[in-house]
Amino acid sequence: MSKFRSGVLYGQELMDLYADAKQNGYALPGVNAIGTSTVNSILEAAAKVKSPVIVQLSFGGGHFYAGKSLKNDSLQASAAGCLSAAMHVHQVAEMYGVPVVLHTDHCSLENISWIDHLLDFQETYYAKHGKPLFSSHMLDLSEETIEENIEICEKYLTRMNNIEIGLEIELGITGGEEDGVDNSDVDVSKLYTHPSEVYYAYEKLSKISPNFSIAAAFGNVHGVYKPGNVKLSVEILENSQKYVEEQIGAMGTKPVSFVFHGGSGSSPEDIAKSIEYGVIKMNLDTDMQWAFNAGVRDYYAEFGAYVETQIGNPDGEDLPNKKYYDPRKVLRAGEERFVERLETSFADLNCIGRNK
Repeated sequence: MSKFRSGVLYGQELMDLYADAKQNGYALPGVNAIGTSTVNSILEAAAKVKSPVIVQLSFGGGHFYAGKSLKNDSLQASAAGCLSAAMHVHQVAEMYGVPVVLHTDHCSLENISWIDHLLDFQETYYAKHGKPLFSSHMLDLSEETIEENIEICEKYLTRMNNIEIGLEIELGITGGEEDGVDNSDVDVSKLYTHPSEVYYAYEKLSKISPNFSIAAAFGNVHGVYKPGNVKLSVEILENSQKYVEEQIGAMGTKPVSFVFHGGSGSSPEDIAKSIEYGVIKMNLDTDMQWAFNAGVRDYYAEFGAYVETQIGNPDGEDLPNKKYYDPRKVLRAGEERFVERLETSFADLNCIGRNK
């Protein structure tokens, strides 16, 4: 019998999943999707390893999902694409037999209308169906003061909690560049969160709902860099967890659910330590983009002579090449490599067979 039901989890189910991850020493891959090919690949990989998974979309990914030609001046296309993706996941997740956390990635104050659109839609949807479309949303207000960051997060968590949606927040800044947001030149001190900041957020938000997680910065960076160029201080998570435990008088309970951003290229040792300190989710994007690209690249390398013309190939000058240039063939090559790479991340996160 499965531990979690197939389909999109929300509310208490989401909290139960993260509690199980902390109790049993694993974390879930939070994988960015940009279309049905990547969504389906994420679900396929999760089905193969028999574990829950997190499907997440950025505002740029949502726009791409809806169509890059669409006007997006108030992020309406980003919202429409995310809603379309959510409908797709709800339609097929049970067929894959996979428990899914459906999530949206970084949202700064500048782009908060994207989340407003999504919540507006879901409040109406919840009133009709008794459940939300998404499991959780992220607000990344790390460029604001911590007081303003948490004050805004309090308002949004209150609103989300009314429709059983969880919140992920960010404390400190994840370096590097992702989805058009470039933090490459940020002050290094902002890449490391202080334990007192984690407690400040925990204390404020836990009064509203326990359904939140914290992406605390510990030197993590979006993208992939040469070994040694990124200095992770995973101990920040351990120190923060212990500090919160001390403040609330609950030693050894790991009350904070941490999120590991910039997970691509991280060492197995750092991943294992982060899970020990309470990480329940690690974001993956760059490595997955590379895997999909490699699959497509290698397909064209193998069948290049069969896609140069519609008629004629090394097997005969009159033979048709349709079965080689069919986009489904190319996309499937990308999907297969994506699935293969994601299986590796499931293993790194000790997340194999977690729905048995």
